[in-house]
Amino acid sequence: MTAKTKFIYTCQKCGAQYPKWAGQCSDCGTWNSLVEDVVVKGNPRFSGYLTTADGVTLLSEVSLKNGQRLPTAISELDRVLGGGLVRGSVVLVGGDPGIGKSTLLLQALCNLGQNHKVLYITGEESLQQIAMRARRLELPQDQLVLFAETQVEKIITTAAQEKPEVIVIDSIQTMYTEVIQSAPGGVGQVRESAAQLVRYAKQAGVAMFIVGHVTKEGTLAGPRVLEHMVDCVLYFEGDSDSRYRVIRATKNRFGAVNELGVFAMTDRGLREITNPSSIFLSHYNAQVAGSSVMVTWEGSRPLLVEVQALVDESHLANPRRVTLGLDQNRLAMLLAVLHRHGSIPTYNQDVFVNVVGGVRVTETAADLALLLAVLSSMRNRPLEKNLVIFGEVGLAGEIRPVQSGQERLKAAAKHGFKKAIIPKANAPKKPFSDIEVVAVDNLIEALQAVR
Repeated sequence: MTAKTKFIYTCQKCGAQYPKWAGQCSDCGTWNSLVEDVVVKGNPRFSGYLTTADGVTLLSEVSLKNGQRLPTAISELDRVLGGGLVRGSVVLVGGDPGIGKSTLLLQALCNLGQNHKVLYITGEESLQQIAMRARRLELPQDQLVLFAETQVEKIITTAAQEKPEVIVIDSIQTMYTEVIQSAPGGVGQVRESAAQLVRYAKQAGVAMFIVGHVTKEGTLAGPRVLEHMVDCVLYFEGDSDSRYRVIRATKNRFGAVNELGVFAMTDRGLREITNPSSIFLSHYNAQVAGSSVMVTWEGSRPLLVEVQALVDESHLANPRRVTLGLDQNRLAMLLAVLHRHGSIPTYNQDVFVNVVGGVRVTETAADLALLLAVLSSMRNRPLEKNLVIFGEVGLAGEIRPVQSGQERLKAAAKHGFKKAIIPKANAPKKPFSDIEVVAVDNLIEALQAVR
């Protein structure tokens, strides 16, 4: 090592730096997360979003010409992005290996290449592999420019010569910069490489996709500061044995957070699902116990999803509480509310809850549907046919209102549901002609509505 280099230790979880190794990061509390890194003295660090303008500028004089969006011709992707790509924006795309990140971006760039200049940077696959995939998917290939490179300085030089409007970096873990002498994929390399790419995108007004790997916990690999550098963070979700893929925006400076885009993996690539509610609902002809349908609000649209519950006698000292697609701690809290305010104990029962289709529901509007599904399973008695439920359950047993109640009811009526159990505060002022609305104020009223 030269005299201008020194060792530091960086937390892989939060990006905090220390002069000496320690077993625990004092900033985020994570154990065994510090890794050795090499930093060159005098290395210019990324210091926020840079502009080409000198001095200060009045807000009224700021030009919005770069605010025009570039549609990708993939409506579900455009929806998640907030209406299309914004020039000068950086989008970080994460997901499990083989889930379809490269396939979706290749489809988007081939579409964009018909009207805009695009550049696909690959650090993981050869040019032949990308060409084979494009031909198998029967994508237009005459306008897509490929470049196989992992050194950031060469990538920026090539991009400055080609002057593309959209760039894909696949992936950031394979990139490295000469200013840091550690191996590619390390915390320092990922952070510095991303900083240089983000700086170039802001200065040149280029829309950029950056593909990132995820850890076994499902979060983006590398320092947490990576998500703060970019404008939009998209996560691919979906089971490996399912053909459906869900892409969710967890951060978006130009659109709604938690917006969902739903796709189906086919032999011709990822195909958009125009009616996502259809894949999240069961198609059994017979009514089954332990199943309820709720309306969740994801981003800017309602989705109808089916919640399934299985309650069985437990032979364990601590009965199991297992959830797929819902918060496990919230399930335990709701079961306590059901016992206290509904006089229905589950302390000697195992409770398993699943959201059909692999979608993850994060909002509290699922509370009431979950409890009624649990009650249906305990009694082994199906709920009414064509019944939809939504509402938040408070610790005092009250049913709290949720956002966009009228839009949820309209979506349920559109899909043929005839009855809805909803919070009293969400009840429409004028009755719906297509759906019967049962407005409840507390848990007791909700339980009586299904008896």
